[in-house]
Amino acid sequence: MDGSNHSRVSEFLLLGLSESPEHQRILFWMFLSMYLVTVVGNVLIILAISFDSQLHTPMYFFLANLSFTDLFFVTNTIPKMLVNLQSQNKAISYVGCLTQLYFLVSLVALDNLILATMAYDRYVAICRPLHYTSAMSPRVCISLLTLCWALSVLYGLIHTLLMTNVAFCGPQKIHYIFCEMYVLLRLACSNTQINHTVLIATGSFIFLTPFGFMVMSYVWIVRAILRIPSASSKYKAFSTCASHLAVVSLFYGTLCMVYLKPLDTYSMKDSVATVMYAVVTPMMNPFIYSLRNKDIHGALGRFVIGKSFRG
Repeated sequence: MDGSNHSRVSEFLLLGLSESPEHQRILFWMFLSMYLVTVVGNVLIILAISFDSQLHTPMYFFLANLSFTDLFFVTNTIPKMLVNLQSQNKAISYVGCLTQLYFLVSLVALDNLILATMAYDRYVAICRPLHYTSAMSPRVCISLLTLCWALSVLYGLIHTLLMTNVAFCGPQKIHYIFCEMYVLLRLACSNTQINHTVLIATGSFIFLTPFGFMVMSYVWIVRAILRIPSASSKYKAFSTCASHLAVVSLFYGTLCMVYLKPLDTYSMKDSVATVMYAVVTPMMNPFIYSLRNKDIHGALGRFVIGKSFRG
C-alpha cells in the first residue's frame, strides 16, 4: 500500500448506533436518562456507605469501590456519546480515542477484580467465620484493593501502548458508541498479531483467573451452606451472596456476548451487547445490591433524614 495510507490518523468518527436524526434524538434522551440514573444510584451507594459507620465492613468497602468504578466507567463513555448524538461533528481525536480506550480497558478489568475480591470476602465470611476479622482486616482490604488497581492500570497501559504502534488507513469510522479495542483493531492496516496474542494472554489472566476463583469460592460456599442445619440460617447465608451472584452473572453474561467470538465476526450487531455491559450493567448494580438489602435501605434513610435535618 501507499505510504500515505499508513500515516498516523488525527481523529476517528464515532457514528454510534444510528445515523438517523430521529433515532439519535430518541437515543439521546434514553442514554441521558440511563446516565443520570446510574450516577444517582452509584453516588447514593457511595455516600450511604461512607457516612454510615454500620456499613464500614469489608463487604461494603468493596461495594463502594465497585460503585465508584462503575461511575467512572460510564462517565468515560456516555458524556462524549451524548455530545455526538446532539452534534453534527462525530469526531474524536486520536489521543482522545486512546485515552477513552485506556480507561475503558482498565475499568472493566478493575470491575472484574473487585468482584473476585468480593467473592473472597463472602467465602471467608461463610466458610471461615472465626478467621474473618484477621483475614479481612482493614490492612488486608486496602492491600487487596491496591493490587486490583495496580493490575488494572498495568493491563490498560499494556494494551493502550500496543495500540499506539498500530497503523490505520481508510475511513476511520467507528460504528460504536465509544473507542473499543476490537473495533480499532479491525480498522488497522498494519500487522496486529502481537496485539491479539497479548490480548489473549493478558485477558486470560485478568478475566479467566478471577472467574475461576469466583467459581471455586462459590463451590465451597454452597457446600458450607448445605451443611447448615437450620433452613432460616441457610437462607440468611445465601442471601448475603445473592446480590453478588446476580452482578457477576450480569457482568460476565454481557461481556461474553461481546468478546466470546472471533475478531473477524465482530460487527455492528454487537452494539446492543456493548450497550448492555457499558451502560446497563453499571446502572443495574446499585439496584441489585440495594433491592433487598436492609442495611443499605437503613443507611440511605439515615443519610437522607440526616441531611434534611441539617438543612
